[in-house]
Amino acid sequence: MDAKLLFSALTKFLGGVVLLALLLFVPAGSICYEGAWRLMLILFVPMLVLGVILLVFAPELLRRRLSSREKRPTQSRVVKLSGLVFVASFVVAGLDYRFGWSDVGRTMEIVAMITFLIGYALYWEVMRENEWLSRTVEISEGQRVVQTGLYSIVRHPMYLATLLMFLSMPLVLDSWWAFLLMLLYLPVVVVRTIDEERLLCKELKGYEEYCQRIRWRIFPFVW
Repeated sequence: MDAKLLFSALTKFLGGVVLLALLLFVPAGSICYEGAWRLMLILFVPMLVLGVILLVFAPELLRRRLSSREKRPTQSRVVKLSGLVFVASFVVAGLDYRFGWSDVGRTMEIVAMITFLIGYALYWEVMRENEWLSRTVEISEGQRVVQTGLYSIVRHPMYLATLLMFLSMPLVLDSWWAFLLMLLYLPVVVVRTIDEERLLCKELKGYEEYCQRIRWRIFPFVW
């Protein structure tokens, strides 16, 4: 087992737990924020399990997933903007809990949790199908176009998975105001997708033909 990779993965995992806790519980002014505990449970438990699986069976894929330094200017700006959207959404959710601005209702919270887990399942499946998957937009040595499974339906199933997960998060947190802020993630994904496809069509052999065959980028019959 790669000790350096283990340390990097564990550090980022624990850092994520601490950061999300601070973004939620400090604005909420209480550790009794039920929605925050729900989100942290359904987010970090599967993340830990997936991380262990990748560490043991696909360490190179895990290493690529831990890389977050974008080389393309457009992608770098998109990542920074999405980070601001997440921070703002989580802080607003905490404030919403403290001051009681909105209430999505128990039924919507359950629906949101189910949607989040469906998104996570899609995320896992994409990780299984695409061994070149990276958090950054780049072409890896020996990379080929993946055209099976979810990639035979849409060109960017990972973005579909993240949209399901991210848009359901504020509702798990019981906040309509945070949900409205998280909607800003939609144009961010659109810009990221279009810029990514420019690179892939230019540098990845067979991708342009793949785009002609698979019409939909993220949402079947929509876009």
